[in-house]
Amino acid sequence: MELPTYFADFLKEIRLTDAQVDDAKCGHETLRKRLEGDETIAKILVSTFLQGSYRRATAIRPYADKRADVDVIVVTKLSQSEYTPAKAQELFFPFLDKHYKEKYTPQGRSIAIELGYVDLDLVITSAPSETDLGILKAESVISEETPEEVDDWRLVKSWLPLEKRNTLRAKSLMEAAMKEAEWQLSPLEIPDRDVQKWEPTHPLSQIRWTFQKNRLCNGHYVNVVKAIKWWRRINFEKPKYPKGYPVEHLIGQCCPDGIESVAEGVTRTLETIVANYGYYASVKEAPKFPDHGVPRHNVFKRVSGEDFAAFYAQVQGGAKIAREALDAETIGKSAPGWKKLFGAKFPDPPEGSEENDESTKGGYTPRRAVSVIGGGRYG
Repeated sequence: MELPTYFADFLKEIRLTDAQVDDAKCGHETLRKRLEGDETIAKILVSTFLQGSYRRATAIRPYADKRADVDVIVVTKLSQSEYTPAKAQELFFPFLDKHYKEKYTPQGRSIAIELGYVDLDLVITSAPSETDLGILKAESVISEETPEEVDDWRLVKSWLPLEKRNTLRAKSLMEAAMKEAEWQLSPLEIPDRDVQKWEPTHPLSQIRWTFQKNRLCNGHYVNVVKAIKWWRRINFEKPKYPKGYPVEHLIGQCCPDGIESVAEGVTRTLETIVANYGYYASVKEAPKFPDHGVPRHNVFKRVSGEDFAAFYAQVQGGAKIAREALDAETIGKSAPGWKKLFGAKFPDPPEGSEENDESTKGGYTPRRAVSVIGGGRYG
């Protein structure tokens, strides 16, 4: 059974809490305002925007001792011919010493900022092409809206965030936005200190793909991603890879368009992975997945053949449990199956429910608390 109210309760339990959302928002907005207001940084700054699972609404609630993580892209005017990756990062050290002293750590491709309430990743880019320069300042780029808040986001000039849509001019702009051809931006280049090279990345392409996929899946796609991420986290400590975005990318390739529920999406996604990648698991070889916007990047680069075979076996088991739960004809049979898959965060069936109880055959049942159906901010 699809159990929509049960899944609504479950998803509420695995999203960021309201407090975590507020902390994340405070952290990234403060960082972005400080960057824009810094005399030195402002001279080389084009724009800032969000990327990652936080922006795509595919993040799940962190462990009790962890904090929400937000990636902030900082588009600069820095020339690759004048700045090595290390020198580009070093330009930001005085700013970081002023505002985040002893709280930041340079990493391979970003600068990690660890605060008591949120973790931030500051990702620097070199100067974009002249063609893309103005585009990267557009509302559709710098906005914070996620696929759970708007279903009309498009990478175009006229698109406006929700907070700016309360005028007649805004209405006409949004009508224009629905007709405009989306911008085809070039990848951005970020500094890789480990190999001392600037490497291409295309976070806006990943964001656009996610919005489009969520629309094709009737708004369920991002919740399917969260559910499967949660399933992996609570059931399997190993293998370490694939995790994070690579798992999300694989889900995106396997989640069917047109799904009518999260339950259907989870089941059919796991079954599609089993159907499509059995050969790779049998020969202990990881499949290759071109990244959105940068096809030469293999999203599964870090996944070994042995790890993929182990992951595949986990998916096989999960797919079987999900199918049995989806096909069950009563809540008394279905809910325990989903709970086996997703753990304690998934609601229990009503006390005393029986497999042949006619009152438990619709997927809706009297709840002990009110279910809130819909998306939480930033997933």
